[in-house]
Amino acid sequence: MSLIQKALSQYGVREVDGKIDNPKIVAYFEIVGFDGNKLHDETAWCSAFVNWVSKTENYSYSGKLNARSWLNVGESTAVPTQGDVVVLWRESPSSWKGHVGFFVKETKRYVYILGGNQNNRVSIKAYPKNRVLEYRKLAKHGEN
Repeated sequence: MSLIQKALSQYGVREVDGKIDNPKIVAYFEIVGFDGNKLHDETAWCSAFVNWVSKTENYSYSGKLNARSWLNVGESTAVPTQGDVVVLWRESPSSWKGHVGFFVKETKRYVYILGGNQNNRVSIKAYPKNRVLEYRKLAKHGEN
């Protein structure tokens, strides 16, 4: 299965209001070694989702929960294709904060990202292109 197909298989997974957590979101944290009992679906989970998709499909992954950790995974590409990772800045380009998801398509002004924790669910959302820090092409383990 491709990265985009795997990510689409989770489309619509959403946070649960209140004290109960969505077990699928908890699993995103657990696949990369974080304790699902300590992290909740209200915890920022965009990177956990990208890690879950990448790791379960045997691709390189960051193993970290911060979005900008993906700037060190795979190879930078100027021309993204569907399924490449998109790393965005939040607050300011120099902030440590960010967002990460999978490239779907682009228009003149927007990049469309399939990601987790977008309006508290897995969805496709448009972001201004000027927020893109980098596009990253991931490698499948065992391939160069």
